[in-house]
Amino acid sequence: MPTTTKKQNSQQPRSKFYELLQGQVHNEFHASQQYTALAVWFDNEDLPELAKFFYAQAIEERNHAMALVQYMMDTDHHVTIPSTGEVRNEFSNAKELAELALEQEKEVTSDIKTLTKAARSEDDFLGEQFMQWFLKEQVEEVATMSTLVNVFERADGNLFEVERFVHKHLQSDDADDDMPEVAGGKL
Repeated sequence: MPTTTKKQNSQQPRSKFYELLQGQVHNEFHASQQYTALAVWFDNEDLPELAKFFYAQAIEERNHAMALVQYMMDTDHHVTIPSTGEVRNEFSNAKELAELALEQEKEVTSDIKTLTKAARSEDDFLGEQFMQWFLKEQVEEVATMSTLVNVFERADGNLFEVERFVHKHLQSDDADDDMPEVAGGKL
């Protein structure tokens, strides 16, 4: 007879919202790995401000994944930590990396909207409320990456101008006290 804990026996059945939430854990970890690859590329190209920015983005995406994990644990749902899948490492120019980041953030925004709709359609008011922070966060993320792509275009190949902009305008403030609790603590 297999042994189970009280926690395992009392776990909630999976709704569409929780299945999507589990999928979003994968998406956030994958985004973290992709941003790490971008940071390493910039580091290898001796572009320290862009590298620093994307290393910070990687940590932020990891924290997002772990906030989803914490919410699922808090609501007594089973969590599986997924693999992250393939990460792109090869690029022909620096602007490609910013464009990839923007597309990635647009995809995450679409995923977050889908999650919020699922919670709403299931009358999961707590789930819908939880997703509100992520909706707000995605507005900021898409705006930041759109700005970065625009700066690359305006710099017209002068990466030192992009570096100067990132240093002056895209420094992390780490002051997001409204972020949901992160499993294991926020990095």
